[in-house]
Amino acid sequence: MQFSKAPWHVILLLILAGEAAFILPFVLARVFRPTVLEVFGLDNLQLGLCFSVYGLVALFSYLFGGPLADRFPPRKLMAVALWMTALGGLLYATFPDYTTLRILYGYWGFTTIFLFWAPMIKATRIWGGTDAQGKAFGFLDGGRGLVGALFGTLGVYIFSLVMTSGRTELSLEESRDAFRQVILATSGIVAGIGILVWFWLKLNPRDDEPIVQDRITVAQIKEVLLLPSVGLLMVMILCAYVGYKITDVFALYAREVMLYDSVQSAQVGTLLLYIRPVIGVLIGVVADHSQITRWLGLSFVISCAGALLFATGMVGPSTTGLFFLSVFTVATGVYAARSLYFAVMEKGHIPLALTGTAVGLISLIGYTPDIFAGPTMGYLLDASPGIAGHKHVFWMLAICSVIGGFAAWRYHQRYKT
Repeated sequence: MQFSKAPWHVILLLILAGEAAFILPFVLARVFRPTVLEVFGLDNLQLGLCFSVYGLVALFSYLFGGPLADRFPPRKLMAVALWMTALGGLLYATFPDYTTLRILYGYWGFTTIFLFWAPMIKATRIWGGTDAQGKAFGFLDGGRGLVGALFGTLGVYIFSLVMTSGRTELSLEESRDAFRQVILATSGIVAGIGILVWFWLKLNPRDDEPIVQDRITVAQIKEVLLLPSVGLLMVMILCAYVGYKITDVFALYAREVMLYDSVQSAQVGTLLLYIRPVIGVLIGVVADHSQITRWLGLSFVISCAGALLFATGMVGPSTTGLFFLSVFTVATGVYAARSLYFAVMEKGHIPLALTGTAVGLISLIGYTPDIFAGPTMGYLLDASPGIAGHKHVFWMLAICSVIGGFAAWRYHQRYKT
């Protein structure tokens, strides 16, 4: 069914909200990973276990939140999710103990997934219509990357304000004071975006009836599960998401292997985020004018190539140029895959009215790296300090890229026409 496209401000709001929901639990930890470990008194494994608690709660949230997105307007679910997420930031700013921190991550797993994830994907698919899915999801992920980069830049700026002339390190208390300001500023912006979403994220009224179901039946869930495209998407998203989780270690790699200081390593994490909008927009536009499934497969090949540069130990303190080239290569592959894997739902004959249910079921498997990737990376990094642990992490990325690439090839063969 052809749907009339919603206004441009809708995709802009989706971009803002789509990244704002994940700034507190993930982006800050990605950009400021060394600082987060210090101010909360954690090691890599403990931080990974916080992400696992998030993933476990998210697992059930995907399952039940997906059908919910097929019954209620996206703007209401998303706005409430943003407000609840921002509220958690107030607790985060108190630097709670490890047990409370894990509970907080579980809370965020509920607010950002049960009420938010499937509505965002469904609204984006509606905005793209039947002929611009690549552009819709490319703009969404690329725009989210730009928003994340701007949040990261703002955070680094706020954090650097306390760095006095000639100093490169802060005391624990100074680091906490600086990071607290970053958290509070972020929480306020997230809540403000929730207000914008509530009042202005309105899709074309003529499309409301066919995209909202009165009830979701077991038969409809079975119908979605039996689609071959759903199984392949589960594998592709799982592999691509492992790659996305591994980008969390780039700031730590800069600190431990390239020997950068706290601010420089945070700048590396922020610089990485600026690659995402460029890749998202370019790949989305290009894919809509060619075989979108082929571009998805190529993205896994690129991420594998970049992972091998790190995994073979070629990137070290004396190879600054190669370090940034390798970061760019991995980021290009990972972000291209993220931009395209939901964009191929239209090719896979997944009914629009059941998009939320399909997203919930696919995400149930596809986003399990939220559970195991963090602890696995933490264990590998802590068990083999220095470059050895990082090499093991990037071997994991290389293997997942190969598996994801094979699934993408199968998808292309089945749905290329």
